Amino acid sequence: MVVRDGTVLLLKNERDEWELPGGRIEPGESPEECVAREVAEETQWQVTAGPVLDAWMYYIDVAAKNVFIVTCGCHPHGDSELVLSHEHKEIGLFAEGEVPGLDMPEGYKRSISAWFERLRADAVRPVSHRSRRQRTEFALLALARASTATSPETGTSS
Repeated sequence: MVVRDGTVLLLKNERDEWELPGGRIEPGESPEECVAREVAEETQWQVTAGPVLDAWMYYIDVAAKNVFIVTCGCHPHGDSELVLSHEHKEIGLFAEGEVPGLDMPEGYKRSISAWFERLRADAVRPVSHRSRRQRTEFALLALARASTATSPETGTSS
């Protein structure tokens, strides 16, 4: 997920739900590469994928299938304008306080809250504490990578 200037980037899908940019991982692609590619394809924003925030199963009623969702915090580059792709109906930037009232899966809301909390904590946390947390995040990412390699219905969201 991408937060820029205090707002989170969300896309409205064909089910009229707001969601994070993301999609299926391609063979040979890392989760970080997948997230950065999907954000660029869906919005034209360039990002670097950061830590894994959450992982959960989401059942899509109209498709009658479960999808494994992995959410990652992302760091945006530059200040380019958003461009809506053909994959979504609408694009929006929302303040943290607006998110609870949006029609979207609770797992996304949980991840958005976690990313805002982490961004606030990082703004005041000494650098010496970040390296330990980053090692933990890389371990979680490796675990997520291992689980995505075995599931054809895996989606990675930023």
